[in-house]
Amino acid sequence: MDSVHSDAIDVPAAVGAAGPVAAASPAAEPASLPTAVKILIAGHFGVGKTTMVGSVSEIQPLRTEELLTNAGVGVDDLSGVDDKTTTTVAMDFGRITIRDNLVLYLFGTPGQDRFSFVWDELSVGAIGAVVLADTRRLNDCFSCIDYFEERATPFIVAVNCFENTTRYSSSEVHSALGLDADVPVLLCDARRRESSKEVLIALLEHVIGRQRQRAGAIGG
Repeated sequence: MDSVHSDAIDVPAAVGAAGPVAAASPAAEPASLPTAVKILIAGHFGVGKTTMVGSVSEIQPLRTEELLTNAGVGVDDLSGVDDKTTTTVAMDFGRITIRDNLVLYLFGTPGQDRFSFVWDELSVGAIGAVVLADTRRLNDCFSCIDYFEERATPFIVAVNCFENTTRYSSSEVHSALGLDADVPVLLCDARRRESSKEVLIALLEHVIGRQRQRAGAIGG
C-alpha cells in the first residue's frame, strides 16, 4: 500500500516520542516531530477502532481479535452492535507514513472494561489519542475521556458515522460530552482511508497547539 503524505507539520521540541513534556526553555526553536510517534485509537466496544487502524495502515495491521462466545454473555454489552462476532482482546497495531520524516505508529485499545488494564501499558509513550465515538452509545465515551483527561494526554473525539443512524453535528456532540472548548470533535467514516488520515492529522495539530500553549505559558 502506498504511503500517505500530507502537508509538512512542525511542532515544538517539547513533543517527543516519549510524550509531551514541558519545554526546556521559552526560547527553544521549533523542531520536527521525531521519526516515529505513538498514537492511541481508543473507544468503547464495537466503535470501529480495528476498522480505523486497518483502513489507514500502510502495512498489514496486527490484530488480536477473538470470536465472541457464550462466556461473554452478561459481561460484554452488545447494545447497538448486535451483529458483532469478534472482539479485540489486546490491541490493534498499524503504521502510516505522513511524510518522509514522520511515521505514526497506531495502537488500538481493547474496548471492553475487563481489558482496561491493557490501556496503561499501551498509553506509555503516546503523544495523544483519538477517542472514537458512536452517537448511539455516546455515554460509553465518558470513561475514555476521563482516562485521558486524568493523565493530561491530548485527545480529540472522532464520531464514527455508522449507516442508518441519526447524524449529529460536531458541535452537538461536543456539547453533549461537555468537552473543554479546545478539544476538537470531527465526524468521520472509519472505513475510509482519507477520512481516517484526516482524523490523525487533526490530532497532531491539536498536540501542536497544546505544546505551543504550554510553551507560551512558560515564556509569559
